[in-house]
Amino acid sequence: MTVSHAPPRLSRPDISAQPVKASAELQPITSTTARRVRVPRWLRRTSGPLLLLALWQTLSAAGVLRADVLASPGTIAQVAGDLVADGSLTSAMGVSLQRVALGLLIGTFVGTSLALLAGLFRVGEDLVDASVQMLRTVPFVGLIPLFIIWFGIGEAPKVAIITMGVSFPLYLNVYAGIRGVDAQLIEAGESLGLSRWGLVRHVVLPGALPSAMTGLRYSLGIAWLALVFAEQVNADAGIGFLMVQARDFLRTDVIVVCLIVYAFLGLLADFVVRTLERLLLQWRPTFTGR
Repeated sequence: MTVSHAPPRLSRPDISAQPVKASAELQPITSTTARRVRVPRWLRRTSGPLLLLALWQTLSAAGVLRADVLASPGTIAQVAGDLVADGSLTSAMGVSLQRVALGLLIGTFVGTSLALLAGLFRVGEDLVDASVQMLRTVPFVGLIPLFIIWFGIGEAPKVAIITMGVSFPLYLNVYAGIRGVDAQLIEAGESLGLSRWGLVRHVVLPGALPSAMTGLRYSLGIAWLALVFAEQVNADAGIGFLMVQARDFLRTDVIVVCLIVYAFLGLLADFVVRTLERLLLQWRPTFTGR
């Protein structure tokens, strides 16, 4: 007689009898970036210049930097206040801004027009690009004597120098932006029935706009550099004229004030262009840093 042994039945543990552990064991996961102390960006951006300014003042107070070599920040601030009070600095800024604005306007028109002609048409590229590439290698500062012979010693040679400095960087960037548009986007526009002008308006120009804004920022820097050279020659007004007078009288404080004004105006112009860039290029996702 055989006895069958049934397999033992495994009883399911009573979950209700098990002590439920507190959910506190599950710790929230926080990233390393979130745990770092956040320093305001404006403080980070101003800390470098403020430290440099403090070092400058310390060296001047200790006598390491003599006043005839480089004036202290306190002296420069006082001189700047005096120049603003008598109106000489504000008048010079107005003249210099007018020269830069006129040269930038003409240079933007010339550089952009040539870039559109060379970038959109092969015939235009054959006629324009070789000449522009040849002329842009000529230092525009070396053209000052020639411009004085051609235009005299008035405002025309100064504006011409700024125009030359602005045109070539803008041409190169706009031309590169046009030729850098993805060919597949052109084919997609053609398949949708866009005309040649429609392709230029809706595909080519928006695709070239980031490069154009980069060229405009670079051209602004060249414009202020060209202004410095232009106002050093036969100028009777402007920031450069103040620098020439200060050089003749060995006034390093006035020279530094003029350089600071140049830097401030250049920074302000770059801020305007960057703001315009953010407004016009909202459709383009970019990496903003971490």
